[in-house]
Amino acid sequence: MKKASIVNMVLAALGAALISVCSWVSIPMTVPFTLQTFAVFCVLVAFGYKVGLSSIVVYILIGAIGLPVFSNFQSGIGALLGATGGYIVGFIFIGIAYAVAQKLFPNKIIAEIIALLVGLLICYSFGTFWFIFVYTKNTGAITLSTALSWCVLPFIIPDVIKMLLAVLISKKIKPIIEKYKYNK
Repeated sequence: MKKASIVNMVLAALGAALISVCSWVSIPMTVPFTLQTFAVFCVLVAFGYKVGLSSIVVYILIGAIGLPVFSNFQSGIGALLGATGGYIVGFIFIGIAYAVAQKLFPNKIIAEIIALLVGLLICYSFGTFWFIFVYTKNTGAITLSTALSWCVLPFIIPDVIKMLLAVLISKKIKPIIEKYKYNK
Protein backbone atom coordinates (compact mmCIF):
# COMPACT_ATOMS: atom_id res chain seq x y z
CA MET A 1 0.00 0.00 0.00
CA LYS A 2 1.33 3.44 -0.90
CA LYS A 3 2.19 5.92 1.82
CA ALA A 4 -0.27 8.43 0.32
CA SER A 5 -3.13 5.88 0.64
CA ILE A 6 -2.34 5.23 4.29
CA VAL A 7 -2.05 8.93 4.98
CA ASN A 8 -5.40 9.54 3.23
CA MET A 9 -7.09 6.90 5.43
CA VAL A 10 -5.59 8.44 8.54
CA LEU A 11 -6.68 11.91 7.41
CA ALA A 12 -10.23 10.67 6.69
CA ALA A 13 -10.40 9.21 10.21
CA LEU A 14 -8.96 12.41 11.64
CA GLY A 15 -11.51 14.44 9.67
CA ALA A 16 -14.38 12.28 10.95
CA ALA A 17 -13.05 12.74 14.50
CA LEU A 18 -12.84 16.52 14.00
CA ILE A 19 -16.44 16.68 12.76
CA SER A 20 -17.50 14.53 15.73
CA VAL A 21 -15.79 16.71 18.31
CA CYS A 22 -17.13 19.87 16.69
CA SER A 23 -20.66 18.44 16.79
CA TRP A 24 -20.40 18.17 20.56
CA VAL A 25 -19.88 21.94 20.81
CA SER A 26 -23.59 22.59 20.80
CA ILE A 27 -26.07 25.29 21.71
CA PRO A 28 -29.48 23.61 21.99
CA MET A 29 -32.15 25.01 19.68
CA THR A 30 -34.78 23.41 17.39
CA VAL A 31 -31.79 22.61 15.18
CA PRO A 32 -28.75 22.73 17.49
CA PHE A 33 -26.07 25.32 16.74
CA THR A 34 -22.81 23.39 16.46
CA LEU A 35 -19.38 23.65 14.91
CA GLN A 36 -20.07 20.68 12.58
CA THR A 37 -20.24 22.84 9.48
CA PHE A 38 -16.95 24.50 10.43
CA ALA A 39 -15.32 21.07 10.60
CA VAL A 40 -16.94 19.94 7.33
CA PHE A 41 -15.57 23.03 5.58
CA CYS A 42 -12.14 22.50 7.17
CA VAL A 43 -11.75 18.87 6.14
CA LEU A 44 -12.83 19.60 2.57
CA VAL A 45 -10.46 22.52 2.07
CA ALA A 46 -7.49 21.21 4.10
CA PHE A 47 -7.61 17.56 3.00
CA GLY A 48 -9.10 17.95 -0.49
CA TYR A 49 -12.46 16.78 -1.74
CA LYS A 50 -11.70 13.04 -1.85
CA VAL A 51 -10.46 12.74 1.71
CA GLY A 52 -12.87 15.43 2.92
CA LEU A 53 -15.89 13.65 1.44
CA SER A 54 -14.59 10.37 2.87
CA SER A 55 -14.39 12.05 6.30
CA ILE A 56 -18.01 13.16 6.04
CA VAL A 57 -19.21 9.70 5.01
CA VAL A 58 -17.19 8.01 7.79
CA TYR A 59 -18.64 10.49 10.30
CA ILE A 60 -22.20 9.68 9.20
CA LEU A 61 -21.54 5.93 9.19
CA ILE A 62 -19.99 5.83 12.66
CA GLY A 63 -22.92 7.83 13.96
CA ALA A 64 -25.37 5.51 12.21
CA ILE A 65 -23.86 2.42 13.83
CA GLY A 66 -24.24 3.91 17.29
CA LEU A 67 -21.21 5.97 18.24
CA PRO A 68 -22.45 9.21 19.85
CA VAL A 69 -20.92 11.60 17.32
CA PHE A 70 -23.94 13.75 16.46
CA SER A 71 -24.94 16.90 18.37
CA ASN A 72 -25.93 16.36 21.99
CA PHE A 73 -24.10 13.00 21.82
CA GLN A 74 -26.86 11.42 19.74
CA SER A 75 -26.30 8.44 17.51
CA GLY A 76 -27.97 5.71 15.50
CA ILE A 77 -30.24 5.46 12.51
CA GLY A 78 -32.99 7.08 14.59
CA ALA A 79 -30.95 10.27 14.85
CA LEU A 80 -30.39 10.29 11.09
CA LEU A 81 -34.07 9.63 10.41
CA GLY A 82 -35.12 12.24 12.98
CA ALA A 83 -36.15 15.79 12.19
CA THR A 84 -32.61 17.17 11.96
CA GLY A 85 -31.02 14.14 10.29
CA GLY A 86 -31.43 15.68 6.85
CA TYR A 87 -28.92 18.38 7.73
CA ILE A 88 -26.35 15.73 8.68
CA VAL A 89 -26.93 13.80 5.45
CA GLY A 90 -26.83 17.15 3.66
CA PHE A 91 -23.14 17.50 4.53
CA ILE A 92 -22.52 15.07 1.69
CA PHE A 93 -23.94 17.65 -0.74
CA ILE A 94 -21.44 20.22 0.52
CA GLY A 95 -18.68 17.73 -0.29
CA ILE A 96 -20.09 16.97 -3.73
CA ALA A 97 -20.41 20.66 -4.62
CA TYR A 98 -16.84 21.23 -3.45
CA ALA A 99 -15.62 18.26 -5.51
CA VAL A 100 -17.29 19.59 -8.66
CA ALA A 101 -15.67 23.00 -8.14
CA GLN A 102 -12.26 21.44 -7.56
CA LYS A 103 -12.51 19.45 -10.78
CA LEU A 104 -13.71 22.41 -12.84
CA PHE A 105 -11.64 25.18 -11.22
CA PRO A 106 -8.69 23.63 -9.36
CA ASN A 107 -7.08 25.82 -6.70
CA LYS A 108 -9.35 28.82 -7.31
CA ILE A 109 -10.35 30.16 -3.90
CA ILE A 110 -13.40 32.05 -5.19
CA ALA A 111 -14.69 28.87 -6.86
CA GLU A 112 -14.12 26.98 -3.60
CA ILE A 113 -16.07 29.52 -1.56
CA ILE A 114 -18.90 29.62 -4.10
CA ALA A 115 -19.00 25.80 -4.13
CA LEU A 116 -19.13 25.68 -0.33
CA LEU A 117 -21.97 28.22 -0.39
CA VAL A 118 -23.86 26.25 -3.05
CA GLY A 119 -23.30 23.04 -1.09
CA LEU A 120 -24.52 24.72 2.08
CA LEU A 121 -27.63 25.95 0.25
CA ILE A 122 -28.33 22.40 -0.96
CA CYS A 123 -27.70 21.09 2.58
CA TYR A 124 -30.15 23.68 3.97
CA SER A 125 -32.74 22.76 1.33
CA PHE A 126 -32.44 19.02 1.80
CA GLY A 127 -32.39 19.33 5.59
CA THR A 128 -35.36 21.70 5.68
CA PHE A 129 -37.58 19.52 3.51
CA TRP A 130 -36.54 16.51 5.58
CA PHE A 131 -37.35 18.46 8.76
CA ILE A 132 -40.80 19.43 7.42
CA PHE A 133 -41.54 15.84 6.43
CA VAL A 134 -40.53 14.34 9.80
CA TYR A 135 -42.02 17.16 11.87
CA THR A 136 -45.34 16.94 10.04
CA LYS A 137 -45.41 13.17 10.44
CA ASN A 138 -44.61 13.25 14.17
CA THR A 139 -46.07 16.53 15.42
CA GLY A 140 -48.33 18.12 12.85
CA ALA A 141 -48.22 20.38 9.84
CA ILE A 142 -45.60 23.09 9.66
CA THR A 143 -45.15 25.79 7.04
CA LEU A 144 -42.01 26.26 5.01
CA SER A 145 -41.58 29.75 6.44
CA THR A 146 -41.74 28.42 10.01
CA ALA A 147 -39.24 25.68 9.22
CA LEU A 148 -36.92 28.22 7.60
CA SER A 149 -37.21 30.54 10.59
CA TRP A 150 -36.30 27.69 12.95
CA CYS A 151 -33.79 25.76 10.89
CA VAL A 152 -32.05 28.06 8.40
CA LEU A 153 -32.32 31.80 9.05
CA PRO A 154 -30.57 31.73 12.46
CA PHE A 155 -27.67 29.79 10.92
CA ILE A 156 -26.89 31.68 7.71
CA ILE A 157 -24.56 34.35 9.10
CA PRO A 158 -22.81 32.03 11.60
CA ASP A 159 -22.32 29.39 8.89
CA VAL A 160 -20.85 31.92 6.45
CA ILE A 161 -18.48 33.14 9.18
CA LYS A 162 -17.51 29.54 10.01
CA MET A 163 -16.96 28.91 6.30
CA LEU A 164 -14.66 31.89 5.82
CA LEU A 165 -12.67 31.04 8.96
CA ALA A 166 -12.40 27.41 7.88
CA VAL A 167 -11.13 28.42 4.43
CA LEU A 168 -8.55 30.80 5.92
CA ILE A 169 -7.30 28.27 8.47
CA SER A 170 -7.36 25.32 6.09
CA LYS A 171 -5.46 27.15 3.36
CA LYS A 172 -2.63 27.61 5.88
CA ILE A 173 -2.71 23.95 6.94
CA LYS A 174 -3.08 22.37 3.48
CA PRO A 175 0.56 22.90 2.34
CA ILE A 176 1.82 21.19 5.49
CA ILE A 177 -0.49 18.23 4.93
CA GLU A 178 0.45 17.96 1.26
CA LYS A 179 4.16 18.10 2.08
CA TYR A 180 3.79 15.31 4.65
CA LYS A 181 1.53 13.23 2.42
CA TYR A 182 4.04 12.98 -0.42
CA ASN A 183 7.34 13.21 1.51
CA LYS A 184 8.95 9.78 1.22
